[in-house]
Amino acid sequence: MTRYALPLLLFAVVAAGAAVLHGGGRASGTPPPGSAQEATVPRVVDGDTVIAQLGSGATERVRLIGIDTPESVKPGTPVQCFALKASAYTKHLLTGRRVRLVLDAEPRDRYGRLLAYVYREPDGLFVNADLVRRGFAQTLTIPPNVRFADRFSALARQAREAGKGLWSAC
Repeated sequence: MTRYALPLLLFAVVAAGAAVLHGGGRASGTPPPGSAQEATVPRVVDGDTVIAQLGSGATERVRLIGIDTPESVKPGTPVQCFALKASAYTKHLLTGRRVRLVLDAEPRDRYGRLLAYVYREPDGLFVNADLVRRGFAQTLTIPPNVRFADRFSALARQAREAGKGLWSAC
């Protein structure tokens, strides 16, 4: 063994241990992929973005994975067709309600929002899927968060064929 091999090996072991203890490179406070956490939704920003109060007391801006509703609050963008109805429906579903946030492979987007599949409690309604099924949202698949992409595509196709929501209004 060279005289530098042992110190390098020790450094690698210490660095690996520190990575495990501090989340493996994830942003501080970001749960690991696939994890779930309870929260309350005090406010809905628009049809696919909510503010969540986590059990820890932290507040997160949460973007619903796999879906896209028409824009209603994006700066520099006019309010799009069906946006206000999609936003109102999400508010109806979630404002003041307890939810379970489930992460996929990538926990945050480039804007720092927590990316999650949202389940309303206590009835377990899968909100992302419900918005697509009822025609309030269309699919938006951004790898690697693709766990429900096929399901969302099938729901969007059914909503489009039935002329539900934005599919008949826009």
